[in-house]
Amino acid sequence: MQNIVFSTDISEALDNVLTVKSFNRIFVIVDENTRRLALPLVNSGHVEHAHVITIGAGEVNKNLNTLTHVWIELGTNGATRHSLIINIGGGVVTDLGGFAATTFKRGLPFVNCPTTLLAAVDAAVGGKTGINFAGMKNEIGCFAKASDVIISTGFFSTLPIEEFKSGYAEMLKHAMLSDTAAFHALLDIDFNRISGEWLLTQLKTSVKVKADIVQRDPHEQGLRQALNLGHTVGHAFESLALQRGKPVPHGYAIAWGLVVETILSRLLRQFDSNHMQRLATFVRENYGIFNITCDDYAELLHFMHHDKKSMNGEINCTLLNSCGNVNTGNTIDPSDMKAALDIYRDLMHI
Repeated sequence: MQNIVFSTDISEALDNVLTVKSFNRIFVIVDENTRRLALPLVNSGHVEHAHVITIGAGEVNKNLNTLTHVWIELGTNGATRHSLIINIGGGVVTDLGGFAATTFKRGLPFVNCPTTLLAAVDAAVGGKTGINFAGMKNEIGCFAKASDVIISTGFFSTLPIEEFKSGYAEMLKHAMLSDTAAFHALLDIDFNRISGEWLLTQLKTSVKVKADIVQRDPHEQGLRQALNLGHTVGHAFESLALQRGKPVPHGYAIAWGLVVETILSRLLRQFDSNHMQRLATFVRENYGIFNITCDDYAELLHFMHHDKKSMNGEINCTLLNSCGNVNTGNTIDPSDMKAALDIYRDLMHI
């Protein structure tokens, strides 16, 4: 079982985790931003003499070239199967670093230290690793769990509000998978007034939702598909944004995807209309809009047909009967998806 540690002191938590491990060398993977902003916050003796591998920041660097760079750094600096990798960064670092660790010499153990709220509640937990390939998000990868995940709110002080909101979208998803009260509690947030104590409590609750699902279905054979809520459409928005040369934060794409898939839940599963509209208003006011027209529908549907969740080229979505009542593996007719996109444009005032 994956060991998940919650702490306000990243150095102490990391030392406690590493003290009981056996390894001959430590490698730390960071990106350009986390090397500058997050690594100095880690005052651990174990990390002081580690070999640091720096990759480019951002989703555009989550690719085969970057992965090759990490493999070469590991090889030329003496990494063996008895070495340990520590990924300190957001989802790009934990996804790519985890994949590099899992594939180099057929597998090195690794620890994830997410530095963004998004990575803390999503990428760092659950055992998915990988890279983008041929214009498709997370096209190449494997299931491999970090032995330990250290979630420290101490890192989040370095985040701009946009990055914080990006992670909050995944927390919203987890709340919708939980119950109505949790969903509405998160919609009541004032992003200008967030206490560390409140956030740590919400993080424990949110991560537990995902960890419980992953433990019951580690390889996404059934129940874990619930965690795809918002992601079929969200990934399509993300891919379209990359194609336009204007990448959007992952969490923002998921927030917009949640709106569309909640609309589908209303159309096909009688999800509560008031909850749908309240979510749409919250997303519009806090995340803005992803601007699309009817002319974009064909390309968006193309991305959805090629999504990893598709078995035979169909559009596959997770829907909600109600908050906490999940319906996975839904095949969506393209006409229904177009109708949902029409309603999304109306609710977003596009």
